[in-house]
Amino acid sequence: MTTIENEYLKAEIDSTGAQLSSLINKATGVEQIWQAAEAWPWHAPNLFPIIGSLINNQIIVDGKPYTILQRHGFARHSEFLVLDAEVAHAKFSLPYSDHTMAIYPFKFDLHVIYDLIDNALRVTFKIINLDDNAIYFSVGGHPAFNVPFHKDEQYEDYYLEFETEEPLVEHLLSADGFLSGETRPVKLDGKNLQLTRELFLNDALIFKHLKSHQITIRSHKHSNSISVQFPHFPYLGIWAKTGSDFVCIEPWLGHADIAGAPVEFKKKEGVQKLEHGHVFEACYYISI
Repeated sequence: MTTIENEYLKAEIDSTGAQLSSLINKATGVEQIWQAAEAWPWHAPNLFPIIGSLINNQIIVDGKPYTILQRHGFARHSEFLVLDAEVAHAKFSLPYSDHTMAIYPFKFDLHVIYDLIDNALRVTFKIINLDDNAIYFSVGGHPAFNVPFHKDEQYEDYYLEFETEEPLVEHLLSADGFLSGETRPVKLDGKNLQLTRELFLNDALIFKHLKSHQITIRSHKHSNSISVQFPHFPYLGIWAKTGSDFVCIEPWLGHADIAGAPVEFKKKEGVQKLEHGHVFEACYYISI
Protein backbone atom coordinates (compact mmCIF):
# COMPACT_ATOMS: atom_id res chain seq x y z
CA MET A 1 0.00 0.00 0.00
CA THR A 2 1.32 3.45 -0.95
CA THR A 3 0.43 6.43 1.26
CA ILE A 4 0.52 10.09 0.26
CA GLU A 5 -0.66 13.03 2.31
CA ASN A 6 -0.63 16.77 2.80
CA GLU A 7 -2.20 19.26 5.21
CA TYR A 8 -5.74 18.45 4.06
CA LEU A 9 -5.89 14.85 2.85
CA LYS A 10 -4.35 11.42 3.36
CA ALA A 11 -4.69 8.87 0.57
CA GLU A 12 -3.78 5.20 0.29
CA ILE A 13 -3.39 3.46 -3.07
CA ASP A 14 -3.23 -0.29 -3.64
CA SER A 15 -0.84 -1.52 -6.33
CA THR A 16 -3.51 -4.02 -7.39
CA GLY A 17 -5.40 -1.96 -9.94
CA ALA A 18 -3.56 1.19 -8.78
CA GLN A 19 -6.78 1.65 -6.84
CA LEU A 20 -7.45 4.48 -4.41
CA SER A 21 -8.49 2.59 -1.29
CA SER A 22 -8.69 5.38 1.28
CA LEU A 23 -9.09 9.16 1.31
CA ILE A 24 -9.31 10.77 4.72
CA ASN A 25 -10.38 14.36 5.28
CA LYS A 26 -7.83 15.34 7.93
CA ALA A 27 -9.93 18.22 9.27
CA THR A 28 -12.91 15.99 10.09
CA GLY A 29 -11.29 12.55 10.30
CA VAL A 30 -13.90 11.23 7.86
CA GLU A 31 -13.03 8.33 5.55
CA GLN A 32 -14.52 9.45 2.25
CA ILE A 33 -13.96 6.25 0.22
CA TRP A 34 -16.16 3.16 0.44
CA GLN A 35 -14.24 0.43 2.25
CA ALA A 36 -15.04 -2.47 -0.09
CA ALA A 37 -17.61 -4.15 2.12
CA GLU A 38 -19.45 -7.29 1.07
CA ALA A 39 -22.12 -5.43 -0.91
CA TRP A 40 -19.50 -4.23 -3.42
CA PRO A 41 -15.86 -5.36 -3.04
CA TRP A 42 -14.15 -2.34 -4.61
CA HIS A 43 -13.08 1.17 -3.58
CA ALA A 44 -12.34 3.21 -6.70
CA PRO A 45 -11.36 0.93 -9.58
CA ASN A 46 -9.61 2.25 -12.68
CA LEU A 47 -11.30 1.20 -15.92
CA PHE A 48 -9.22 0.24 -18.96
CA PRO A 49 -9.26 -0.62 -21.88
CA ILE A 50 -13.07 -0.88 -21.87
CA ILE A 51 -15.91 0.55 -19.83
CA GLY A 52 -18.98 -1.44 -18.96
CA SER A 53 -20.09 -4.65 -20.65
CA LEU A 54 -19.13 -6.10 -24.03
CA ILE A 55 -21.41 -8.06 -26.35
CA ASN A 56 -20.21 -11.68 -26.14
CA ASN A 57 -17.44 -10.39 -23.81
CA GLN A 58 -15.46 -9.46 -26.93
CA ILE A 59 -13.90 -6.55 -28.74
CA ILE A 60 -13.53 -6.75 -32.52
CA VAL A 61 -10.16 -5.55 -33.86
CA ASP A 62 -9.64 -5.71 -37.64
CA GLY A 63 -12.44 -8.24 -37.86
CA LYS A 64 -10.99 -10.57 -35.22
CA PRO A 65 -12.67 -11.11 -31.84
CA TYR A 66 -10.68 -10.83 -28.62
CA THR A 67 -12.23 -11.95 -25.34
CA ILE A 68 -12.12 -9.66 -22.31
CA LEU A 69 -14.12 -11.41 -19.61
CA GLN A 70 -13.84 -8.70 -16.98
CA ARG A 71 -16.51 -6.01 -17.00
CA HIS A 72 -14.77 -2.60 -17.12
CA GLY A 73 -11.59 -4.25 -18.39
CA PHE A 74 -8.54 -5.93 -16.94
CA ALA A 75 -6.68 -2.99 -15.36
CA ARG A 76 -8.55 -3.12 -12.07
CA HIS A 77 -7.55 -6.80 -11.65
CA SER A 78 -3.90 -6.25 -12.62
CA GLU A 79 -0.81 -5.68 -10.51
CA PHE A 80 0.76 -2.29 -11.27
CA LEU A 81 4.38 -1.30 -10.85
CA VAL A 82 5.11 1.56 -8.45
CA LEU A 83 7.18 4.05 -10.46
CA ASP A 84 7.21 6.95 -7.98
CA ALA A 85 6.19 7.28 -4.35
CA GLU A 86 6.76 10.69 -2.78
CA VAL A 87 5.10 12.66 0.02
CA ALA A 88 2.15 13.92 -2.02
CA HIS A 89 2.64 12.11 -5.33
CA ALA A 90 2.51 8.51 -6.57
CA LYS A 91 2.75 7.00 -10.04
CA PHE A 92 1.80 3.47 -11.09
CA SER A 93 2.40 1.63 -14.37
CA LEU A 94 0.71 -1.25 -16.17
CA PRO A 95 2.68 -2.14 -19.32
CA TYR A 96 1.43 -4.50 -21.99
CA SER A 97 2.37 -8.17 -21.65
CA ASP A 98 1.82 -11.47 -23.41
CA HIS A 99 -1.35 -11.83 -21.33
CA THR A 100 -2.78 -8.46 -22.33
CA MET A 101 -1.81 -8.92 -25.99
CA ALA A 102 -3.83 -12.15 -26.11
CA ILE A 103 -7.03 -10.32 -25.14
CA TYR A 104 -6.29 -6.74 -26.22
CA PRO A 105 -3.89 -6.65 -29.20
CA PHE A 106 -2.21 -3.30 -28.60
CA LYS A 107 1.14 -2.36 -27.06
CA PHE A 108 0.71 0.27 -24.38
CA ASP A 109 1.86 1.53 -21.02
CA LEU A 110 -0.93 2.74 -18.72
CA HIS A 111 0.07 5.13 -15.94
CA VAL A 112 -2.26 6.10 -13.10
CA ILE A 113 -0.87 9.12 -11.27
CA TYR A 114 -2.05 10.58 -7.96
CA ASP A 115 -1.18 14.11 -6.83
CA LEU A 116 -2.40 15.94 -3.74
CA ILE A 117 -2.83 19.63 -4.53
CA ASP A 118 -4.10 21.59 -1.52
CA ASN A 119 -7.58 20.20 -0.74
CA ALA A 120 -7.82 18.09 -3.91
CA LEU A 121 -6.59 14.74 -5.17
CA ARG A 122 -5.83 14.75 -8.89
CA VAL A 123 -6.10 11.38 -10.64
CA THR A 124 -4.38 11.31 -14.04
CA PHE A 125 -4.64 8.59 -16.66
CA LYS A 126 -1.65 8.55 -19.01
CA ILE A 127 -1.55 6.10 -21.91
CA ILE A 128 1.65 5.73 -23.93
CA ASN A 129 1.39 4.13 -27.37
CA LEU A 130 4.23 1.61 -27.71
CA ASP A 131 2.73 0.00 -30.79
CA ASP A 132 3.77 0.40 -34.42
CA ASN A 133 0.28 1.66 -35.29
CA ALA A 134 -2.57 3.57 -33.67
CA ILE A 135 -4.12 2.02 -30.58
CA TYR A 136 -7.71 2.29 -29.34
CA PHE A 137 -9.05 2.30 -25.79
CA SER A 138 -11.54 3.58 -23.27
CA VAL A 139 -10.53 4.74 -19.82
CA GLY A 140 -12.29 6.06 -16.74
CA GLY A 141 -12.71 6.18 -13.00
CA HIS A 142 -15.21 4.53 -10.65
CA PRO A 143 -14.65 6.09 -7.19
CA ALA A 144 -17.18 5.12 -4.53
CA PHE A 145 -17.81 7.61 -1.73
CA ASN A 146 -19.17 6.81 1.71
CA VAL A 147 -22.69 8.17 2.22
CA PRO A 148 -23.54 9.17 4.86
CA PHE A 149 -20.33 10.73 6.14
CA HIS A 150 -21.30 10.30 9.80
CA LYS A 151 -22.91 7.41 11.69
CA ASP A 152 -25.82 9.43 13.04
CA GLU A 153 -27.06 10.36 9.53
CA GLN A 154 -29.23 8.74 6.90
CA TYR A 155 -28.58 8.14 3.19
CA GLU A 156 -31.54 10.34 2.36
CA ASP A 157 -29.90 13.28 4.16
CA TYR A 158 -27.64 13.63 1.10
CA TYR A 159 -28.00 14.92 -2.42
CA LEU A 160 -25.88 15.47 -5.52
CA GLU A 161 -25.36 19.05 -6.64
CA PHE A 162 -24.64 19.49 -10.34
CA GLU A 163 -22.44 22.38 -11.41
CA THR A 164 -25.11 23.72 -13.77
CA GLU A 165 -28.88 23.63 -13.75
CA GLU A 166 -29.63 21.67 -16.91
CA PRO A 167 -32.06 19.15 -18.36
CA LEU A 168 -30.80 15.65 -17.53
CA VAL A 169 -31.39 12.70 -19.84
CA GLU A 170 -30.16 9.28 -18.77
CA HIS A 171 -29.26 6.56 -21.27
CA LEU A 172 -30.85 3.33 -20.13
CA LEU A 173 -29.14 -0.03 -19.77
CA SER A 174 -30.64 -3.34 -20.80
CA ALA A 175 -30.83 -6.27 -18.40
CA ASP A 176 -27.56 -7.50 -19.95
CA GLY A 177 -25.77 -4.25 -19.16
CA PHE A 178 -25.77 -2.76 -22.68
CA LEU A 179 -27.07 0.65 -23.69
CA SER A 180 -30.57 -0.05 -24.94
CA GLY A 181 -30.94 3.09 -27.08
CA GLU A 182 -33.75 4.29 -24.82
CA THR A 183 -33.57 7.45 -22.74
CA ARG A 184 -35.62 9.13 -20.05
CA PRO A 185 -35.46 12.44 -18.22
CA VAL A 186 -34.08 12.74 -14.70
CA LYS A 187 -35.69 15.51 -12.69
CA LEU A 188 -33.48 17.91 -10.77
CA ASP A 189 -34.60 20.24 -8.02
CA GLY A 190 -32.74 23.26 -9.32
CA LYS A 191 -29.21 21.84 -9.54
CA ASN A 192 -29.82 19.06 -7.03
CA LEU A 193 -30.55 15.34 -7.33
CA GLN A 194 -31.79 13.81 -4.09
CA LEU A 195 -30.17 10.50 -3.11
CA THR A 196 -32.66 7.77 -2.31
CA ARG A 197 -32.47 4.00 -1.92
CA GLU A 198 -34.62 3.62 -5.05
CA LEU A 199 -32.56 5.85 -7.34
CA PHE A 200 -30.42 3.02 -8.74
CA LEU A 201 -32.94 0.18 -8.86
CA ASN A 202 -32.47 0.04 -12.65
CA ASP A 203 -28.66 0.17 -12.53
CA ALA A 204 -26.44 3.20 -13.14
CA LEU A 205 -27.59 6.60 -14.34
CA ILE A 206 -25.57 7.23 -17.51
CA PHE A 207 -25.21 10.69 -19.01
CA LYS A 208 -23.59 11.97 -22.19
CA HIS A 209 -22.12 15.42 -22.77
CA LEU A 210 -23.31 17.15 -19.62
CA LYS A 211 -22.87 20.88 -19.29
CA SER A 212 -21.82 20.23 -15.71
CA HIS A 213 -18.22 19.17 -15.16
CA GLN A 214 -18.51 18.93 -11.38
CA ILE A 215 -20.76 16.91 -9.08
CA THR A 216 -20.75 17.58 -5.33
CA ILE A 217 -22.06 15.27 -2.61
CA ARG A 218 -23.77 17.44 -0.01
CA SER A 219 -25.80 16.95 3.15
CA HIS A 220 -28.97 18.75 4.20
CA LYS A 221 -27.60 18.71 7.77
CA HIS A 222 -24.08 20.16 7.57
CA SER A 223 -21.68 21.96 5.24
CA ASN A 224 -19.10 19.20 4.73
CA SER A 225 -18.98 18.04 1.11
CA ILE A 226 -16.88 16.23 -1.47
CA SER A 227 -16.72 17.07 -5.17
CA VAL A 228 -15.62 15.32 -8.34
CA GLN A 229 -14.44 17.56 -11.19
CA PHE A 230 -14.15 15.87 -14.60
CA PRO A 231 -13.26 18.47 -17.29
CA HIS A 232 -11.87 15.89 -19.75
CA PHE A 233 -14.64 13.27 -19.66
CA PRO A 234 -17.79 13.56 -21.83
CA TYR A 235 -19.56 10.56 -20.26
CA LEU A 236 -20.58 10.09 -16.65
CA GLY A 237 -22.00 7.23 -14.63
CA ILE A 238 -23.63 7.62 -11.21
CA TRP A 239 -24.34 4.41 -9.37
CA ALA A 240 -24.77 2.68 -6.04
CA LYS A 241 -25.53 -0.87 -5.05
CA THR A 242 -29.12 -0.64 -3.86
CA GLY A 243 -29.27 -0.56 -0.07
CA SER A 244 -25.56 0.18 0.38
CA ASP A 245 -24.07 3.29 1.98
CA PHE A 246 -22.10 4.73 -0.93
CA VAL A 247 -22.48 6.48 -4.25
CA CYS A 248 -20.12 6.29 -7.24
CA ILE A 249 -19.40 9.28 -9.46
CA GLU A 250 -17.70 7.86 -12.55
CA PRO A 251 -15.98 9.99 -15.21
CA TRP A 252 -15.68 7.98 -18.43
CA LEU A 253 -14.19 8.15 -21.89
CA GLY A 254 -16.46 5.54 -23.40
CA HIS A 255 -19.33 3.38 -22.19
CA ALA A 256 -20.82 -0.10 -22.44
CA ASP A 257 -21.64 -1.61 -25.82
CA ILE A 258 -24.89 -0.62 -27.48
CA ALA A 259 -27.31 -3.55 -27.66
CA GLY A 260 -27.43 -5.27 -31.05
CA ALA A 261 -24.68 -6.43 -33.37
CA PRO A 262 -21.09 -5.85 -32.22
CA VAL A 263 -19.05 -3.23 -34.07
CA GLU A 264 -15.33 -2.78 -34.67
CA PHE A 265 -13.76 -1.52 -31.46
CA LYS A 266 -12.30 1.56 -33.15
CA LYS A 267 -15.80 2.55 -34.36
CA LYS A 268 -17.42 2.28 -30.93
CA GLU A 269 -18.74 5.54 -29.49
CA GLY A 270 -16.34 7.09 -26.99
CA VAL A 271 -13.32 4.93 -27.86
CA GLN A 272 -10.12 6.97 -28.07
CA LYS A 273 -7.56 6.75 -30.87
CA LEU A 274 -3.91 7.30 -30.01
CA GLU A 275 -1.43 7.51 -32.85
CA HIS A 276 1.93 5.74 -32.95
CA GLY A 277 4.46 7.41 -30.65
CA HIS A 278 1.87 9.64 -29.00
CA VAL A 279 0.85 10.03 -25.35
CA PHE A 280 -2.68 10.58 -24.02
CA GLU A 281 -3.54 12.23 -20.69
CA ALA A 282 -6.83 12.97 -18.94
CA CYS A 283 -7.44 13.73 -15.27
CA TYR A 284 -10.23 14.17 -12.76
CA TYR A 285 -10.17 15.71 -9.30
CA ILE A 286 -11.65 14.77 -5.94
CA SER A 287 -11.81 17.75 -3.57
CA ILE A 288 -13.16 18.44 -0.11
